[in-house]
Amino acid sequence: MIIDQTLVNRMKKQLISVIIVCVFLGVAVHGIIINVALAETTSVKEDHQQITSDFLFNTYIRTLMRLAHKPSIATCIIYDNDVIWSNAYGYYDIENKKEATTQTLYLQASVSKTITATALMQLYEQGLFDLDDDVNDYLPFSLRNPNYPDIPITIKMILSHRSSLADDNLYWTCLSYLPGDPDVEGFPYPWLEEYLTPGGSAYSSSTWSLDKPGEQYYYANIGFSIVAYLVELLSHEDFNEYCKEHIFQPLQMNTTGFRLRDLNIDNIAVPYEFKNGGYFRHPQYGIHVLYPAITLRTSIEEYSHFIIAHMNGGVWNGVRILNKSTVELMHSAHFSPNDKYNYGLGWEITNKPLKKTYGHSGGYVGALNLVTIVPADNTAVILFSNALDSELHSTRIEWKAISAIDNALFLKAKRIVS
Repeated sequence: MIIDQTLVNRMKKQLISVIIVCVFLGVAVHGIIINVALAETTSVKEDHQQITSDFLFNTYIRTLMRLAHKPSIATCIIYDNDVIWSNAYGYYDIENKKEATTQTLYLQASVSKTITATALMQLYEQGLFDLDDDVNDYLPFSLRNPNYPDIPITIKMILSHRSSLADDNLYWTCLSYLPGDPDVEGFPYPWLEEYLTPGGSAYSSSTWSLDKPGEQYYYANIGFSIVAYLVELLSHEDFNEYCKEHIFQPLQMNTTGFRLRDLNIDNIAVPYEFKNGGYFRHPQYGIHVLYPAITLRTSIEEYSHFIIAHMNGGVWNGVRILNKSTVELMHSAHFSPNDKYNYGLGWEITNKPLKKTYGHSGGYVGALNLVTIVPADNTAVILFSNALDSELHSTRIEWKAISAIDNALFLKAKRIVS
């Protein structure tokens, strides 16, 4: 409790600094009006304090948004399998002054992998494969690191980014983003074979690392295109249709999807890039061969259903999408003795000195998102935004500001539940 109070005091000091700045900007006038109105009412002291606290908190968040160059964010706090607070700030479409809500759809970037991995693990529960199976038992072509052709690549290795696939060549070959849903003839097969195997028309030696499969962590987006292809091969369904039937519909994620053609584009946050002091508007785009790893679009409200299911042993609102043992397996780090990174099966794992967290981050053109779950506290924070400072990465200031928002939300969670 002493630690929590220290955090509270620290945030109070930060809020006071923000308000001082806002006074000079003229923002605090609104707060003065609120306080005068409150003084003239019969509201109890606790209500007055709550409104003032909310005003300070929202001012703090909006100030950090400006530092992070985010035209909008949407966020929520989950505790004990319920959303206990949610809000959205700013415009998701600046030019048309459309205000963000918790129903606004945001591009998820790598957060998409949590859905794709869940789809495959549902088929694991049906006994259709084992995690240590050679992926070649299921693919119509041979997948091997050409530097180690005799070492099998397992499904677990692919799900945990330890297959020895590298992503050095992806930005040149795979990651072109085009308006709409740019489909590639022959994807997933035979395109994956052409890209992943020596002699293929899209092959590059940089596709593979020089480390043995299973030895090192290499973040490989293309691995989750393989995961989605396995879903299709094992279920005999299109990957998108499988996710709709077995994940989105059961969890009432009815406006969520991987493909723009399935969504209401007017409700999708515009992907902005901040550069030269302003926001550059990108079109709503797709990524042809990596959409299972990057292009999920969902809202705070709907994605919270999915996160609650993962926090609650696979169950949301009485609907089970995974068994508890499978969820625990996905949230466990799979690594080798020489590995410096922790990654589960489609989930990032952070083993902090005193507290474990799991979740996922995601960053791409027009998207920077954080999903963090603290199992010891039964608490989660989801944060979606729709801009980056520049293509494919965030600046140090932007990242610090987003991290400060995330920390403020966890502090707010502690204050709500205390």
